[in-house]
Amino acid sequence: MSDVIQLLPDSVANQIAAGEVIQRPASVIKELVENAVDAGAHTIQVLVVDAGRTSIQVIDDGKGMSETDARLAFERHATSKIRKADDLFALTTMGFRGEALPSIVAVSQVELRTRMGENELGTYLRFSGSKLESQELVSCPVGSNFKVENLFFNVPARRKFLKTNATELNNILTAFERIILVCPDIHFTLHSNGQELLNLKSGTLRQRIADVFGKRFNQDLLEVKVETAICKITGFVGKPESAKKKGAHDYFFVNGRFMKHAYFHKAVMQAFERLVPVGMQVPYFIYFEVAPSDIDVNIHPTKTEIKFENEQAIWQILVAAVKDAIGKFCEIPQIDFDTVGQPDIPAFNPVSQHADLPQPSYNPSYNPFKEHQHTERPKKTVEGWEKLYEQLPQHPQESPVEGEAFAVEEKSPIHYQYKGRYIMTAVKSGLMIIDQYRADVRIRYERYLAQLESQTVSGQRVLFPEVVQFAPSDAVVLEKLLPELNAMGFELTDLGKYSYGIQTVPAGLDGLDYAQLIREMVSDTIENGTGNLHHIHSSLALSLARHAAIPQGQILSNEEMENIVNELFACSNVNYTPDGKAILCILPQREIEQLLG
Repeated sequence: MSDVIQLLPDSVANQIAAGEVIQRPASVIKELVENAVDAGAHTIQVLVVDAGRTSIQVIDDGKGMSETDARLAFERHATSKIRKADDLFALTTMGFRGEALPSIVAVSQVELRTRMGENELGTYLRFSGSKLESQELVSCPVGSNFKVENLFFNVPARRKFLKTNATELNNILTAFERIILVCPDIHFTLHSNGQELLNLKSGTLRQRIADVFGKRFNQDLLEVKVETAICKITGFVGKPESAKKKGAHDYFFVNGRFMKHAYFHKAVMQAFERLVPVGMQVPYFIYFEVAPSDIDVNIHPTKTEIKFENEQAIWQILVAAVKDAIGKFCEIPQIDFDTVGQPDIPAFNPVSQHADLPQPSYNPSYNPFKEHQHTERPKKTVEGWEKLYEQLPQHPQESPVEGEAFAVEEKSPIHYQYKGRYIMTAVKSGLMIIDQYRADVRIRYERYLAQLESQTVSGQRVLFPEVVQFAPSDAVVLEKLLPELNAMGFELTDLGKYSYGIQTVPAGLDGLDYAQLIREMVSDTIENGTGNLHHIHSSLALSLARHAAIPQGQILSNEEMENIVNELFACSNVNYTPDGKAILCILPQREIEQLLG
């Protein structure tokens, strides 16, 4: 029997490795920008065309590479970060595997220009699918300039599964944010199709957060700071009133590296227990500094999953640190120091005498219990008032008897409301119980969805336009949603720097927070996907229905309950809301008889 095991060629092995490391254009930007940070760059420029499908360029002013290092960097497991296995537990850099560049070059066409400070000329390399096509000396500035073109050109199956440009650009911004939030001392710029999306000057961490998510977001941040023998925790958490149902910005970083950690997320949420409603999320930016030997980052190629040696102890420290930040915020009284132009109001001093005080005057002989003669005002009489009632039918026999309450005969109500939440009505098989909020969500969802499909929604102009601000990644999704929002009756004006003015809203949304409504609509669309137009319509209709539906606890008249029941049973699905929650249930007659038997 012949041998069947073969050693794969390097080109095939690199493509297999690229499947784990390079999943989409955002992965390329993450790896190249992290290399630029490790190279000591002070300025990093990122330029993408067609959300990275056509071109990705990363330019930095780091220390650059020599000709030999530039050529060797594209070989698998070639790295300058570690030398032996023990170095994995003493990492201070973002990268260390030596897989990023060979994985990128295996599925794209790459050009590199790089020069070190002590060299007069730099090195130019051009690759196509792991194959070196050109190498020569060129004149270029100090640093590195990577240009990645035609990503997945030789793996059409991978390229076919890329999402729309808006989705991929949103993923790029998300990956970009995870790096810029940990390097506030570096100047970052990001351009998409020649348009500048971000231009972040170097500064403090709080300034960087405000530059990315808006100055209003800065007002809701509470500082977290604690240092122990186990770890040092710094950063910011949001105030309780900044909690959101969806789309809250939550970031964990350890030793300058972004990570996902569900266990620590629960620790932050526990600190806000009873301060925010159940299901709400508070934004946070938490930075851990621990000894490199106490963590293991070599778990997954993306390096976002990290194991901690003292996980339970750090959990307790984190909860205490967040609670301490909340406690300080609650104890500090609000003092308004902005007194420019304010009137000077002197404090009252009962000891001091002022001659110019007004003197009261009164009548000491006045007695309110003595009878006084009052001049009665003549009563006005209206002549001819009987003519006003001549046209009314006269039924003297039906007038109520003195002392007997007047009662209008009316039919018994068909529906009953229980605790302002449930509509109860009798049916043939027993007692039907309807959740009034969920029923109204289903009714409004189908109504809004039909209006979106037919483009028949009417809008009303708001008296005072509100301003809503988005993070760059959310603003990219909003740009795609603007035509659909216009079709729903919303009119948004671009104010620049990812801020929009709300000019018009759909009719029937009086009393709602329009800015919060649009934020949650964008968050729901991101969560549910932005690919299929019908899915976008469904997500927007559901978000709008949730906000416009009658709230739990609202008292309804019998006529209002009758309308809800009739409209619900006219829907395509009377049993479940669009997100799969039960709307009604029926308590069978036999169970009622058994309970009372």
